[in-house]
Amino acid sequence: MNRTQLGQADGRATAAIRPVCPADLAALSDFFAGLSVESRYLRFFAPVTPAYGLLHLLSGGPANVDAIVAVADGVIVGHAMAADGPEDHRDPCGARVTDVGVVVADAWQRRGVGAALMRALVSRAQARGVTALAMDVLPGNRRVLAMIISHWPDAAIGRSSDSLDIRIPLPLYQVRLPPPRPASEQVRPLVTLER
Repeated sequence: MNRTQLGQADGRATAAIRPVCPADLAALSDFFAGLSVESRYLRFFAPVTPAYGLLHLLSGGPANVDAIVAVADGVIVGHAMAADGPEDHRDPCGARVTDVGVVVADAWQRRGVGAALMRALVSRAQARGVTALAMDVLPGNRRVLAMIISHWPDAAIGRSSDSLDIRIPLPLYQVRLPPPRPASEQVRPLVTLER
């Protein structure tokens, strides 16, 4: 399982970031129901608690949706998802775009969980060939806007009737290979055959 551990140096609670699995549906429902009205409004543009159809989407049910969660002590404390456009569809600039959304439990906000979820989501999107992120953010969502500007100062921000349309170009995905081992750590044959 692809997991990222998010921890605090001062010994506070840690959270693991992992893909959503089908068994998470009830826990996702509890997570969204436990969010404050403000957090649900900032994520969904309305103070809704997702019903089954939306939960299916948020759980990564459709093939074009990638969903991840942050989990602490067996409880979901954050959720992020990316919905990719069709592989053969590019925007006018030639970019393959994915729409992203992130929400963190109120008690876990301002602890780096949202940023960690975004890093994991971006890495996974780049591995799928995505070259740009798209987000709709409410103008009053200052925390998310501050995170976007600090991580992606070159983000293009447009305005629609009720939200900010954010577009973030991503660098091309590069496979990261481990550094070569020093000669002293190279694998040596156990037996040398002489001819």
